Amino acid sequence: MDYLYLFKQILKETKTNSMSLKKIQHDKDKLNQIVTDARRNQELRDQSYRGQALKLYPWICGRCTREFTHTNLTELTVHHKNHNHDDNPSDGSNWELLCLYCHDNEHSRYEETRFGNSQSNRTTTTIATHNPFADLKNLLVSKK
Repeated sequence: MDYLYLFKQILKETKTNSMSLKKIQHDKDKLNQIVTDARRNQELRDQSYRGQALKLYPWICGRCTREFTHTNLTELTVHHKNHNHDDNPSDGSNWELLCLYCHDNEHSRYEETRFGNSQSNRTTTTIATHNPFADLKNLLVSKK
């Protein structure tokens, strides 16, 4: 719902005096309810661990150092360092802010180490047996 648009419409209609007093009071009540709801939602967000983390830490990804503003803040996530989402100390010691991409990468790496990756367990590369400096001493002696 576009609250700004609704607010502008109420102001416009109030200025033209085309609305009845009852309609104006109804719209004011509606606007008061919108403001009350917005404030309550802001308080709930501030109480969440995400809201707390956004207040504690700068809006920068902890891995790639990408900076965030209000326009792209939804792309900044709170990562639990110990991967326990119920461990939310108020000092933020278990949190770090990561962008969506780094957060996804972190969880992928964690899952690979936790459950193992069948490809990483197999040795697919050959071990080098050639030593380019094996006969270096003899080559240097023969040139003298």
